[in-house]
Amino acid sequence: MRYEKKPIDTSEQVKKLCDRGLNIGDEKLASQYLYNISYYRLRAYTYPFQNNGEGANHEFLRKDISFQDVIDLYCFDRRLRSLIFNAIEKIEVALRTRIALTYSVDENDAFWFLNHELYFQHDKFIALTRNEIIDDKPVVGDLMKEVKRSNEEFIAHYYQKYSEPAFPPAWMTLEVVSMGTLSKLFFALDKNNPSSKTICRDLGLYNVDILKNWMHGLSSLRNTCAHHSRVWNRRFTIGLKFPYRTNYPFLSKQETATIRDNKLFAYLSVILYLQQIISPDSSFRKSLLSLLDKSPKLVVLKDMGFPEKWREYSLWK
Repeated sequence: MRYEKKPIDTSEQVKKLCDRGLNIGDEKLASQYLYNISYYRLRAYTYPFQNNGEGANHEFLRKDISFQDVIDLYCFDRRLRSLIFNAIEKIEVALRTRIALTYSVDENDAFWFLNHELYFQHDKFIALTRNEIIDDKPVVGDLMKEVKRSNEEFIAHYYQKYSEPAFPPAWMTLEVVSMGTLSKLFFALDKNNPSSKTICRDLGLYNVDILKNWMHGLSSLRNTCAHHSRVWNRRFTIGLKFPYRTNYPFLSKQETATIRDNKLFAYLSVILYLQQIISPDSSFRKSLLSLLDKSPKLVVLKDMGFPEKWREYSLWK
């Protein structure tokens, strides 16, 4: 079927929302919001409040929902995204540093990431470190793609001064890769490497697979925040794993049994756990709780995966 819908201006978009039962209020102000936010983006915040009663037209919204309620929800989600993004930034930098430093020192090798023996699958090693010419065309892996894309002065200085290796040392290379590529690298490394175990133990974890899973999940959440996408009630594609024991306060086995591993509460719990180690003076917990306490009427914590008695959980007290 061919898409045939015609574009409409903001005044028509306001009318469309009104026709769907949304109490608009000031139409001029609503049109201005839509011009700055976009109808398509804001419309996503109305989906949970469509009329889902038996025989109902699902295009229509509940009668108790106003345009201002939707704006309040959008602003709440924006502040929540900002909090999460800033918290993950600290975690990302700390993990980047730990991986580069621990492996470099343990292996006594600034270019340890080029050692295929440290990886558990050769194809993953190739996908990350490939750097060759085939039919006069460069074929490079994820690490080199990001190094070449970087405009950092220390990368340029390395290539001005040195002709080999083709990669800068680990502490330079890993400084310019994305969290997604960092996650791919750590995932590809053999979990039985003493260095990986040291990194995990430093974070109070006993299972390398847990940290691999967390890095994957947090990388995805970071990208969601960076692209200004909705987070408050999102069902994430990556379910988080929960450790059975940790050296720092986390969730008990009984508590994790009440949590949906692909909802925001699980992710916030992991961030909170890592923050207490990496940045113990962080204001993340205080700011998050303050935001939740002031959440607008459309925010239902259950939709974010919060269990009923979450405030009694040791990690959240």
